[in-house]
Amino acid sequence: MDLFRSEEMMLVQLIIPAESAHDTVTYVGELGLIQFKDLNPDKSPFQRTYANQMKRIGEMVRKLRYFHDQMVKAGQTPVKRAVVEGEEVTLDELELKLSDLEAELLEINANTDKLQRKYSELVELHLVLEKGAQFFSSARNGAAVQQRRPAADGLLSTEEGIDRPLLSEQEMQTEPSKTARLGFITGLVPKLKVTSFERILFRATRGNMFLKQAPIEQPVDDPATGEKVEKTFFILLFAGDRARTKIMKICEAFGANLYPFPEEPNKQQQMKAEVEARLAELRTTLDAGIHQRDTVLNTIGYNLEKWTDKVRREKAVYHTLNMLSIDVTRKCFVGEGWCPVSSKPKIQDALQRAANDSNSQVNTIFQVLHTKESPPTYHITNKFTNAFQEIVDAYGVGRYQEVNPALFTIITFPFLFAVMFGDWGHGIALLLGALYLIINEEKFKSQKLGDIMDMAFGGRYVILLMALFSIYTGFVYNEFFSVPLPLFGESSYRCPDPQYGIANCPMASTSGLMKWRDTPYPFGVDPIWHGSRTELPFLNSMKMKMSILLGIAQMNLGIVLSYFNAQFFRSSLDIWYQFVPQLLFLNCLFGYLSFLILLKWCQGSKPDLYHIMIYMFLSPTEDLGENKLFEGQTYVQIVLLITSLIAVPWMLLPKPLALRSQYLQKLQGRTYGVLSGVDNNDVEDDGDQHEEEEFEFSEVLVHQMIHTIEFVLGAVSNTASYLRLWALSLAHAQLSAVFYDRVLLFAWEYSNPIIKLIGFVVFAFVTIGVLLIMETLSAFLHALRLHWVEFQNKFYHGDGYKFHPFSFETLAEEDDI
Repeated sequence: MDLFRSEEMMLVQLIIPAESAHDTVTYVGELGLIQFKDLNPDKSPFQRTYANQMKRIGEMVRKLRYFHDQMVKAGQTPVKRAVVEGEEVTLDELELKLSDLEAELLEINANTDKLQRKYSELVELHLVLEKGAQFFSSARNGAAVQQRRPAADGLLSTEEGIDRPLLSEQEMQTEPSKTARLGFITGLVPKLKVTSFERILFRATRGNMFLKQAPIEQPVDDPATGEKVEKTFFILLFAGDRARTKIMKICEAFGANLYPFPEEPNKQQQMKAEVEARLAELRTTLDAGIHQRDTVLNTIGYNLEKWTDKVRREKAVYHTLNMLSIDVTRKCFVGEGWCPVSSKPKIQDALQRAANDSNSQVNTIFQVLHTKESPPTYHITNKFTNAFQEIVDAYGVGRYQEVNPALFTIITFPFLFAVMFGDWGHGIALLLGALYLIINEEKFKSQKLGDIMDMAFGGRYVILLMALFSIYTGFVYNEFFSVPLPLFGESSYRCPDPQYGIANCPMASTSGLMKWRDTPYPFGVDPIWHGSRTELPFLNSMKMKMSILLGIAQMNLGIVLSYFNAQFFRSSLDIWYQFVPQLLFLNCLFGYLSFLILLKWCQGSKPDLYHIMIYMFLSPTEDLGENKLFEGQTYVQIVLLITSLIAVPWMLLPKPLALRSQYLQKLQGRTYGVLSGVDNNDVEDDGDQHEEEEFEFSEVLVHQMIHTIEFVLGAVSNTASYLRLWALSLAHAQLSAVFYDRVLLFAWEYSNPIIKLIGFVVFAFVTIGVLLIMETLSAFLHALRLHWVEFQNKFYHGDGYKFHPFSFETLAEEDDI
């Protein structure tokens, strides 16, 4: 596997006999190595060759989606199984089978819905009979009690009883034919609409009505919608046919279901018994219908995945066939597409097998086309390298065979992250999370994950390397949840006052510790420096200088990679007028600074590097004095300064002048060609070519000036940008120390175990939420910026387009299936 450059591609033409076109495209889709070009861009989907087949497949997709929705509604899931040999069906057979199953399922659902609606109506009628019987029984009992009371002032007499008319005598009509009749209706109304229902009824009848209501304890299935609805029973007494008409319209508007209710108790009992018998009969019929529906859905679920895959593949095949052009005799198809050069034998073998399986008399013609089009970019990746390639492609897909940053990102990205996230305790926590995703990757592959979880699972190997490098840098920084541990030996420092130990030395944070032996700590930062006056200045200096060294090294790598790009694209101008001066400029200044840092560390001296670099520009001939690191340093700095100053016009002027000289030579050659030509067409063609290659020196000069200024200023800003490695590393360490000292240790000072437990829980949640999630994301984004901007802008253009071959394996699940 070569990640340094993309695969070599070629443009091929396929001339496919019509009788083997379907099988050929199918075999190519299984191989997944050709990216077809659309040779019919001016044709709409309805004008293409296989428009009818696409319409049929679209109808099949609709049916499959209907089956899936019905299974979800019934609480069933499709069975995932391997296709057994001999189960393959043709598209026509599958279309007929889907139509039959849909018709059967629609009939079952229609009958079930009809029966369910009738069942819901009977349930509501049964509730009305129960609640109505309770209301009339209560009313009769109340009237009987009142009849036995003696007449009193303002009360009904014994003779009137319950036979007193609803309306007073003044309101009675004089004509017997117009006498108001007392009537009533019963039913159920949604509970949420009861208040508005009562108010509207009162206004419509002007108060000439009596409404009694009682809530239903359990939600019931509404016959109209089939959904569970909380309802209220009501009985409404009114007078007159006109009032009945108004009330019926209001009930209809509020979605109230009305049911008959007999006045005689005997008829009520008889009707209730009939309803209960009918409910039992309908329940049995419904259960039989549901069982039949489940049987059909089980049959569908057993084959749904297979059928869906079949339809999806056929849809992709016919979509690809519609991209091919067909000759006037309709005997062959012509297709063009990109494929890797290395896959040519595999493609030819697939074409031969397709011709044999379709019994075609003529084989598919496979030929390579020569073109000036830019090929797509194709990198062969696996589950480990894919995430790193995606990080690079998120910035931009590389040009064809441009140097691929992903090869170097595999190491540099997790390492720069770890420089900012150096804590081997936090690194172990990340490692456990990454190992959990890797161990269960087969399970997670078959599940639909959320956006955040899907992103974490896709980058599980990136997280794995980030964790491993964080553990390493954590050992270097000697940080374990901000606690230093003496894992590699005894400290070389001790408290200046012998009466104090290392742990309780009061001078540690003021005057500092005393070095009692010359042997340094074997690996990483001495743990005794934690919290001492010695720690912060040393870590500041070490991490800041280390950030500069890492930054200069990575930027130099970027410039060196630009040389490989220029060499591949045969651009000698870029080699001599871009690569060389850029390398000189960067290393004469910042490379020299890196050399001084390393030399200072090796010598153990204490010169001021700030003073050296500043006065290298302000006063290059001045004596360095105590800041001198080696003999002849002044002369070396003068040479480096002059070289860096020469590199700027070297980047600016020679390339535009060389391009202008080349253009003038080509123009002179064309002029001679016109004078010596004998064909006027050649003269015209040459003139067209001349217009296409028009050269503007001013535009080229301005373009080169922009690139020069960008590099010169970028060399400074990019170097400063790498100091984020130092800043985030210190911030992470200080945050961790604050949470440890101010939360965990503060709670541990109390003797109450509950306070200790609370402190530990708070410390754990803060560590996970802030340090393991927010700080991880922050360090990840900063490492991403350092690669996209500071590293890749030296050599990577990222203006290509990705290779998307026609492949069944990469077919995304479509929304309509």
